[in-house]
Amino acid sequence: MEKKFFQKPTTYVGEVNINVSNIIHSLDFYQRVFGFKILEQTERKVILSADGERPLLTLEQPEDVMPKKGRTTGLYHFAILLPTRADLASFLKHLIQTEGHSLRLGASDHDVSEALYFDDPDGNGIEVACDRSSSKWGWNEGIVTMGTTALDANDLLAETDQAWEGIPNDTVMGHIHLHVADLDETETFYVNGLGFDIVTRYHGALFASTGGYHHHLGLNVWNGVGAPPAAENSVGLNWFTLVFADHMTRDKQMKQLGEIGANVIEEDDYYVVNDPAGNTIRFVVEE
Repeated sequence: MEKKFFQKPTTYVGEVNINVSNIIHSLDFYQRVFGFKILEQTERKVILSADGERPLLTLEQPEDVMPKKGRTTGLYHFAILLPTRADLASFLKHLIQTEGHSLRLGASDHDVSEALYFDDPDGNGIEVACDRSSSKWGWNEGIVTMGTTALDANDLLAETDQAWEGIPNDTVMGHIHLHVADLDETETFYVNGLGFDIVTRYHGALFASTGGYHHHLGLNVWNGVGAPPAAENSVGLNWFTLVFADHMTRDKQMKQLGEIGANVIEEDDYYVVNDPAGNTIRFVVEE
Protein backbone atom coordinates (compact mmCIF):
# COMPACT_ATOMS: atom_id res chain seq x y z
CA MET A 1 0.00 0.00 0.00
CA GLU A 2 1.40 3.38 -1.04
CA LYS A 3 0.40 6.04 1.47
CA LYS A 4 0.47 8.84 -1.10
CA PHE A 5 -2.94 7.69 -2.33
CA PHE A 6 -4.42 8.12 1.18
CA GLN A 7 -2.99 11.43 2.30
CA LYS A 8 -3.02 15.05 1.14
CA PRO A 9 -3.36 16.31 -1.54
CA THR A 10 -5.39 13.24 -2.57
CA THR A 11 -9.12 13.08 -1.77
CA TYR A 12 -9.96 9.62 -0.45
CA VAL A 13 -12.49 7.57 1.54
CA GLY A 14 -11.81 7.68 5.26
CA GLU A 15 -14.61 6.00 7.22
CA VAL A 16 -17.68 3.91 6.38
CA ASN A 17 -20.76 3.75 8.61
CA ILE A 18 -23.20 0.86 8.12
CA ASN A 19 -26.44 -0.37 9.64
CA VAL A 20 -26.59 -3.89 11.06
CA SER A 21 -29.48 -5.92 12.45
CA ASN A 22 -27.80 -7.09 15.67
CA ILE A 23 -24.91 -5.05 17.03
CA ILE A 24 -23.67 -7.84 19.32
CA HIS A 25 -23.52 -10.45 16.56
CA SER A 26 -21.95 -8.00 14.12
CA LEU A 27 -19.31 -6.85 16.58
CA ASP A 28 -18.41 -10.47 17.26
CA PHE A 29 -18.05 -11.07 13.52
CA TYR A 30 -15.86 -8.04 12.83
CA GLN A 31 -13.63 -8.67 15.83
CA ARG A 32 -13.35 -12.40 15.15
CA VAL A 33 -12.64 -11.98 11.44
CA PHE A 34 -10.51 -8.82 11.52
CA GLY A 35 -9.41 -8.11 15.07
CA PHE A 36 -10.57 -4.49 15.02
CA LYS A 37 -9.93 -2.25 18.02
CA ILE A 38 -12.97 -0.58 19.64
CA LEU A 39 -12.78 3.21 19.88
CA GLU A 40 -16.27 3.80 21.27
CA GLN A 41 -19.17 1.54 22.15
CA THR A 42 -22.77 2.16 23.17
CA GLU A 43 -25.83 -0.08 23.20
CA ARG A 44 -26.51 0.49 19.50
CA LYS A 45 -23.24 1.79 18.05
CA VAL A 46 -19.61 0.67 17.84
CA ILE A 47 -16.76 2.63 16.26
CA LEU A 48 -13.96 0.36 15.03
CA SER A 49 -10.35 1.18 14.23
CA ALA A 50 -7.22 -0.51 12.90
CA ASP A 51 -4.70 1.61 14.79
CA GLY A 52 -6.72 2.50 17.89
CA GLU A 53 -6.89 6.17 16.85
CA ARG A 54 -8.66 6.66 13.49
CA PRO A 55 -12.25 5.49 12.94
CA LEU A 56 -12.38 3.12 9.97
CA LEU A 57 -15.75 1.36 10.24
CA THR A 58 -18.77 2.14 12.38
CA LEU A 59 -21.62 -0.28 13.07
CA GLU A 60 -25.06 0.97 14.07
CA GLN A 61 -28.28 -0.86 14.93
CA PRO A 62 -31.25 1.43 14.17
CA GLU A 63 -34.57 1.25 15.94
CA ASP A 64 -36.93 -1.07 14.03
CA VAL A 65 -34.08 -2.13 11.74
CA MET A 66 -35.13 -3.69 8.42
CA PRO A 67 -33.30 -6.47 6.55
CA LYS A 68 -31.38 -5.51 3.43
CA LYS A 69 -33.64 -5.36 0.36
CA GLY A 70 -32.52 -6.03 -3.17
CA ARG A 71 -32.71 -3.70 -6.18
CA THR A 72 -31.94 -0.52 -4.24
CA THR A 73 -29.08 1.95 -4.29
CA GLY A 74 -26.52 1.93 -1.50
CA LEU A 75 -23.57 -0.21 -0.55
CA TYR A 76 -22.15 -2.80 -2.95
CA HIS A 77 -19.02 -3.25 -0.87
CA PHE A 78 -16.38 -1.38 1.09
CA ALA A 79 -12.74 -2.32 0.65
CA ILE A 80 -10.37 -2.87 3.56
CA LEU A 81 -6.88 -2.28 2.09
CA LEU A 82 -4.08 -4.14 3.87
CA PRO A 83 -0.53 -2.75 3.79
CA THR A 84 1.23 -5.73 2.16
CA ARG A 85 0.66 -8.90 0.19
CA ALA A 86 1.99 -10.87 3.16
CA ASP A 87 -0.82 -9.38 5.27
CA LEU A 88 -3.39 -10.57 2.72
CA ALA A 89 -1.82 -14.03 2.73
CA SER A 90 -1.98 -14.18 6.53
CA PHE A 91 -5.59 -12.99 6.45
CA LEU A 92 -6.60 -15.65 3.93
CA LYS A 93 -5.03 -18.38 6.07
CA HIS A 94 -6.84 -16.96 9.07
CA LEU A 95 -10.19 -17.07 7.22
CA ILE A 96 -9.62 -20.66 6.14
CA GLN A 97 -8.68 -21.75 9.66
CA THR A 98 -11.32 -19.87 11.63
CA GLU A 99 -14.30 -19.45 9.35
CA GLY A 100 -14.00 -22.64 7.30
CA HIS A 101 -17.08 -23.10 5.14
CA SER A 102 -19.19 -20.51 7.00
CA LEU A 103 -18.23 -17.76 4.54
CA ARG A 104 -18.92 -17.70 0.81
CA LEU A 105 -15.54 -16.44 -0.28
CA GLY A 106 -14.70 -14.93 -3.67
CA ALA A 107 -11.22 -14.07 -4.87
CA SER A 108 -10.02 -12.02 -7.84
CA ASP A 109 -6.86 -10.66 -9.42
CA HIS A 110 -7.56 -7.15 -10.71
CA ASP A 111 -4.06 -6.50 -12.14
CA VAL A 112 -3.72 -3.45 -9.90
CA SER A 113 -4.62 -5.44 -6.78
CA GLU A 114 -5.52 -8.85 -5.37
CA ALA A 115 -8.78 -9.14 -3.48
CA LEU A 116 -10.98 -11.39 -1.36
CA TYR A 117 -14.76 -10.90 -1.20
CA PHE A 118 -17.38 -11.96 1.33
CA ASP A 119 -20.42 -10.59 3.19
CA ASP A 120 -20.98 -9.79 6.83
CA PRO A 121 -23.91 -11.50 8.63
CA ASP A 122 -26.36 -8.92 7.22
CA GLY A 123 -25.19 -9.12 3.63
CA ASN A 124 -23.07 -5.97 3.71
CA GLY A 125 -20.39 -6.54 1.08
CA ILE A 126 -16.72 -6.57 2.11
CA GLU A 127 -13.57 -6.61 0.01
CA VAL A 128 -10.18 -7.22 1.61
CA ALA A 129 -7.32 -6.37 -0.72
CA CYS A 130 -3.69 -5.48 -1.20
CA ASP A 131 -2.35 -3.28 -3.98
CA ARG A 132 0.38 -4.11 -6.41
CA SER A 133 3.01 -1.41 -6.77
CA SER A 134 1.69 1.53 -8.78
CA SER A 135 4.75 1.14 -11.03
CA LYS A 136 3.13 -2.05 -12.35
CA TRP A 137 -0.27 -0.53 -13.14
CA GLY A 138 -1.06 -0.09 -16.82
CA TRP A 139 -2.29 3.35 -17.93
CA ASN A 140 -3.35 4.56 -21.36
CA GLU A 141 -4.55 8.17 -21.77
CA GLY A 142 -5.81 8.39 -18.21
CA ILE A 143 -7.46 4.96 -18.18
CA VAL A 144 -6.07 2.29 -15.88
CA THR A 145 -6.13 -1.41 -16.80
CA MET A 146 -8.18 -3.36 -14.26
CA GLY A 147 -9.06 -6.95 -15.04
CA THR A 148 -11.00 -9.62 -13.18
CA THR A 149 -9.33 -13.02 -13.29
CA ALA A 150 -9.06 -15.84 -10.80
CA LEU A 151 -6.74 -15.16 -7.89
CA ASP A 152 -3.80 -17.57 -7.61
CA ALA A 153 -4.56 -18.52 -4.02
CA ASN A 154 -1.70 -21.00 -3.72
CA ASP A 155 0.81 -18.37 -4.81
CA LEU A 156 -0.68 -15.90 -2.35
CA LEU A 157 -0.62 -18.39 0.54
CA ALA A 158 3.05 -19.11 -0.18
CA GLU A 159 3.86 -15.42 0.41
CA THR A 160 4.32 -15.83 4.17
CA ASP A 161 4.15 -18.25 7.10
CA GLN A 162 3.27 -15.49 9.54
CA ALA A 163 0.03 -15.91 11.47
CA TRP A 164 -2.70 -13.25 11.42
CA GLU A 165 -2.36 -11.11 14.55
CA GLY A 166 -5.21 -8.72 13.95
CA ILE A 167 -5.69 -5.96 11.45
CA PRO A 168 -2.43 -4.03 10.86
CA ASN A 169 -2.21 -0.45 12.12
CA ASP A 170 -1.56 0.95 8.62
CA THR A 171 -4.75 -0.52 7.15
CA VAL A 172 -6.96 2.02 5.36
CA MET A 173 -10.35 2.14 3.66
CA GLY A 174 -9.16 1.54 0.12
CA HIS A 175 -12.41 2.42 -1.64
CA ILE A 176 -16.17 2.20 -1.49
CA HIS A 177 -18.28 0.70 -4.28
CA LEU A 178 -21.86 1.95 -4.53
CA HIS A 179 -25.07 1.02 -6.26
CA VAL A 180 -26.37 4.16 -8.00
CA ALA A 181 -29.45 4.96 -10.09
CA ASP A 182 -28.04 6.74 -13.14
CA LEU A 183 -24.44 6.78 -14.41
CA ASP A 184 -24.65 10.13 -16.22
CA GLU A 185 -25.98 11.96 -13.16
CA THR A 186 -23.46 10.14 -10.99
CA GLU A 187 -20.55 11.10 -13.23
CA THR A 188 -21.63 14.76 -13.21
CA PHE A 189 -21.82 14.73 -9.41
CA TYR A 190 -18.48 13.07 -8.68
CA VAL A 191 -16.48 14.57 -11.58
CA ASN A 192 -17.90 18.06 -12.07
CA GLY A 193 -18.96 18.49 -8.45
CA LEU A 194 -16.23 16.74 -6.50
CA GLY A 195 -13.26 16.79 -8.86
CA PHE A 196 -12.78 13.05 -9.26
CA ASP A 197 -11.33 11.56 -12.45
CA ILE A 198 -12.98 8.62 -14.22
CA VAL A 199 -10.15 6.09 -14.49
CA THR A 200 -11.98 3.18 -16.10
CA ARG A 201 -15.43 2.15 -17.35
CA TYR A 202 -17.06 -1.26 -17.31
CA HIS A 203 -20.51 -2.26 -18.52
CA GLY A 204 -22.85 -0.44 -16.18
CA ALA A 205 -20.09 0.88 -13.94
CA LEU A 206 -17.63 3.73 -13.45
CA PHE A 207 -14.46 3.81 -11.38
CA ALA A 208 -13.11 7.13 -10.14
CA SER A 209 -10.17 8.46 -8.18
CA THR A 210 -7.97 11.43 -7.40
CA GLY A 211 -4.18 11.59 -7.35
CA GLY A 212 -3.63 8.85 -9.92
CA TYR A 213 -5.00 5.97 -7.81
CA HIS A 214 -6.67 3.02 -9.53
CA HIS A 215 -9.96 3.85 -7.79
CA HIS A 216 -11.29 5.37 -4.60
CA LEU A 217 -14.89 4.97 -5.82
CA GLY A 218 -16.78 2.29 -7.71
CA LEU A 219 -20.23 3.27 -9.03
CA ASN A 220 -22.63 0.88 -10.74
CA VAL A 221 -26.23 0.50 -11.90
CA TRP A 222 -26.25 -3.28 -11.54
CA ASN A 223 -29.34 -3.09 -9.29
CA GLY A 224 -31.19 -1.39 -12.13
CA VAL A 225 -31.29 2.08 -13.69
CA GLY A 226 -33.60 4.20 -11.56
CA ALA A 227 -33.27 1.94 -8.50
CA PRO A 228 -34.71 3.61 -5.37
CA PRO A 229 -32.70 4.29 -2.22
CA ALA A 230 -33.06 1.91 0.70
CA ALA A 231 -35.06 2.92 3.77
CA GLU A 232 -33.14 4.89 6.41
CA ASN A 233 -33.53 2.09 8.96
CA SER A 234 -32.48 -0.63 6.50
CA VAL A 235 -29.35 -2.71 6.85
CA GLY A 236 -26.69 -1.20 4.58
CA LEU A 237 -24.89 2.09 4.14
CA ASN A 238 -25.54 5.04 6.43
CA TRP A 239 -22.77 7.30 5.16
CA PHE A 240 -19.11 7.45 4.26
CA THR A 241 -16.53 10.20 4.49
CA LEU A 242 -14.44 11.82 1.79
CA VAL A 243 -11.29 13.31 3.26
CA PHE A 244 -9.99 16.56 1.73
CA ALA A 245 -6.47 17.94 2.04
CA ASP A 246 -7.51 21.25 3.62
CA HIS A 247 -10.43 23.59 4.21
CA MET A 248 -9.75 25.58 1.03
CA THR A 249 -9.94 22.46 -1.16
CA ARG A 250 -13.09 21.27 0.56
CA ASP A 251 -14.78 24.68 0.31
CA LYS A 252 -13.98 24.84 -3.41
CA GLN A 253 -15.64 21.48 -4.02
CA MET A 254 -18.65 22.38 -1.87
CA LYS A 255 -19.12 25.48 -4.03
CA GLN A 256 -18.91 23.38 -7.20
CA LEU A 257 -21.47 20.95 -5.79
CA GLY A 258 -23.83 23.85 -5.16
CA GLU A 259 -23.33 25.06 -8.73
CA ILE A 260 -24.54 21.71 -10.12
CA GLY A 261 -27.61 21.80 -7.87
CA ALA A 262 -26.56 19.56 -4.98
CA ASN A 263 -28.00 20.39 -1.55
CA VAL A 264 -24.96 20.80 0.70
CA ILE A 265 -25.62 21.04 4.45
CA GLU A 266 -23.01 22.38 6.88
CA GLU A 267 -22.74 20.59 10.22
CA ASP A 268 -20.38 21.35 13.14
CA ASP A 269 -17.12 20.20 11.57
CA TYR A 270 -18.16 18.65 8.28
CA TYR A 271 -20.45 19.11 5.28
CA VAL A 272 -22.99 16.49 4.27
CA VAL A 273 -24.71 15.84 0.95
CA ASN A 274 -26.55 13.01 -0.79
CA ASP A 275 -25.35 11.95 -4.22
CA PRO A 276 -28.03 11.67 -6.96
CA ALA A 277 -28.80 8.10 -5.85
CA GLY A 278 -29.31 9.07 -2.20
CA ASN A 279 -25.94 7.83 -0.90
CA THR A 280 -24.91 10.08 1.98
CA ILE A 281 -21.39 11.53 2.09
CA ARG A 282 -19.70 13.51 4.84
CA PHE A 283 -16.90 15.81 3.74
CA VAL A 284 -14.10 16.18 6.29
CA VAL A 285 -10.61 17.68 6.31
CA GLU A 286 -7.47 15.65 6.91
CA GLU A 287 -6.19 16.19 10.44
